[in-house]
Amino acid sequence: MAATKAESPTLAEVKKWPATVNVPRAALALGCSRSQLYELIKRGEAPVRTLSFGSRHVVITNSLVALLEAT
Repeated sequence: MAATKAESPTLAEVKKWPATVNVPRAALALGCSRSQLYELIKRGEAPVRTLSFGSRHVVITNSLVALLEAT
């Protein structure tokens, strides 16, 4: 039976990710929706470091790992 919802990655899996990841993938690791994370980025309140390229945003994986390790 196929899962209908993607499961959150483990910390070990996140540590193997590339240097940056897209917002939906980071949101999955954080356990929030992508729209919530996009809103936090827009307001400058994201709990992780991001880079913006015009309207495109990416999350810096090291900051995501640091946050997950702190919780």
